[in-house]
Amino acid sequence: MDGGTLQPDRKRNAGGSDDVQPPRGGRLMSPDMTATRQLVIVGGGTAGWMTAASLAQALPRGSWAITLVESPEIGIIGVGEGSFPTLRNTIARLGQGLPGGDERSFMRAARATFKQGVRFVGWAGKATPGSNADDYFHPFDLPRDNFDERLLPYWLDSGVDPRRPSWAGSISVQEAVIHAGRAPKRAQDPDFAGPLNYAYHFDATSLATWLRQMAQARGVRRIETTIASARLTEEGQIAAILPRDGGPEITGDFFIDCSGLASMLIGETLGSPFVPVGDVLLNDRAVAMQIPDAEPGQSIAPYTQATAHDAGWIWDIALPDRRGTGCVYSSAHMSDDEAEATIRRYAGAAGEKLSTRRLQFRTGYRARQWIGNCAAVGLAAGFFEPLESTGIMLIEVAAHLLGQMLAVPSDPGVMAASARCFNRTMEARFAAITDFLKLHYCISHRRDTPYWRDNTDPASWSETLRDRIEQWRHRVPSRFDFVVDHESFLPPSWGYILNGMGFETQAGRGAIDADPAAAGKVLAAVATLHRGAPQAIAALPDHRALIDQIHGAR
Repeated sequence: MDGGTLQPDRKRNAGGSDDVQPPRGGRLMSPDMTATRQLVIVGGGTAGWMTAASLAQALPRGSWAITLVESPEIGIIGVGEGSFPTLRNTIARLGQGLPGGDERSFMRAARATFKQGVRFVGWAGKATPGSNADDYFHPFDLPRDNFDERLLPYWLDSGVDPRRPSWAGSISVQEAVIHAGRAPKRAQDPDFAGPLNYAYHFDATSLATWLRQMAQARGVRRIETTIASARLTEEGQIAAILPRDGGPEITGDFFIDCSGLASMLIGETLGSPFVPVGDVLLNDRAVAMQIPDAEPGQSIAPYTQATAHDAGWIWDIALPDRRGTGCVYSSAHMSDDEAEATIRRYAGAAGEKLSTRRLQFRTGYRARQWIGNCAAVGLAAGFFEPLESTGIMLIEVAAHLLGQMLAVPSDPGVMAASARCFNRTMEARFAAITDFLKLHYCISHRRDTPYWRDNTDPASWSETLRDRIEQWRHRVPSRFDFVVDHESFLPPSWGYILNGMGFETQAGRGAIDADPAAAGKVLAAVATLHRGAPQAIAALPDHRALIDQIHGAR
């Protein structure tokens, strides 16, 4: 799928069945694949129910009975309302063949709109290429036939031309479509497909409810209780989890920790150390606010807007009848009261009387996310600020891996090897995301506040990112700079940020004079793409109009 490494599973392969009772007070151990093993997921929300639905769909029928234990007392964070295009294939796979699993039903259930990328305002500290303002896009559409690699040296060398379009506008029509307020697809296009790459905005609580329905339709059992602790075996593996109300313990063969920031199993019980990256990614707090639409039928932005401020940034996500907004900031550079004032100023008169929600978080991840017979998914495994919507993407990756690794016999040697592979893969993913998010800050030209000076100080960069930046000041990025299987963001996404921000580099200098014929052909292709943008805009519907049609609004 464009924009990610997960591929859709075209086969329906449900796990579990309606006659399997939840393993409460009893455990069915199985040394091989001949008997049903018990899998217990601790925690609901997006992480728990997406993992449950994914495993129920992926694991061989009858191999595992899946039970999810969800507390009625613990709500979900509920401010992560954006996604990356990988979610489109995930939703298609999880809903395949089930009532309510088609795209329109999903969008109505999750109160979803389309997302075609991220608009960054105020991050570069100067006017960005192709714009008279500090404003650029990271669209989701990927260039065809390595066009970005062929174009980049000539685009950089043509920087003296004030008519030069933005980087995003040079390799895709999606930026023009976004500016025109168009949707990425038409009403008649097939489910989960369209002319342009896209993801979704959604209501987080509603998304979790839809995922729960899909999981339960595939046989996942739900126990509603609050867990107090876990009981370990003599070998240090989890034997059971114990409800706070004194009810029967819940035993299992394998446990998945989706307990959120509490990290009850992988962190608290099994002691996996937390690897902080707060010295690289400085933000550690947020103030969230939901803004109702001022009037029916107002336009819906088909992108997430990220607006930089003196000590962080503000997200703005448009849903069918409201906007989810929030001020992300560093408590070392801005007080809680200043952050509250910042989001209220952003909201304008509409925000004067609206309530806010304050969040504190540690940025980082667990060093080992699979220990013994327990793996962590979601916030229990690690947390990043909501920039570029990495949270759900990491849930998708972890659930996809577990679906492969738990489909094998429970031989101790195989499981130990799977755990090592899972830990290496997820650690590499978290490290790569750390560098990608830091890129948004470290190449800024802003030096107007201590926050931006600290972010642009190489002392706050990882060694791998420092090495990349140092090289990219003299050469264009190449595929050898990335281990693609470890990257949640493919090389074109790095290019959107680098070139959208106007990264200062000597790369490409003299490229046009060195090969004017090749340069002419490639730059002519850009002109052809620009001539096609009006046709693309005319062929696609207004975003609000399509959303109203999908949601049945009058």
